[in-house]
Amino acid sequence: MGLMDMPVFAALTDKMRWHQARQGLLAENVANADNPGFKGRDLKQYNFEDRFKVVNAQTIATAATQPMHFSTNLGGASSFADQKMVNFEVTPRGNGITLEDEMMKVTTNMMDYQAATSLYQKSVKILKTALGKTA
Repeated sequence: MGLMDMPVFAALTDKMRWHQARQGLLAENVANADNPGFKGRDLKQYNFEDRFKVVNAQTIATAATQPMHFSTNLGGASSFADQKMVNFEVTPRGNGITLEDEMMKVTTNMMDYQAATSLYQKSVKILKTALGKTA
């Protein structure tokens, strides 16, 4: 059984590939920011959780045991990932690219890629430790 046969490693590899492809599109958007009529592109959001859904999975709910605990309600309020920045800037060339927005996307994408890479490396290290290999 290879690493890629394990669902966690396959999902992390897919996520890293998604971030690489997205970085290319975002770089293309930045490079064409001055081209009249250019429409920026982005990838459909990668749903990492879909890789781990199990049919007939038991539902696990969390509950706040103290009133001062953080809210566990994810259904009603939007999460940080769902929030959109309102773009008030009108680009002089009439295209749909705002450099500030694109650079925020690039930075977020890079940080998410680094997190996936770090998780992959730590998972390999844990697996090696479980197998009794220290190197």
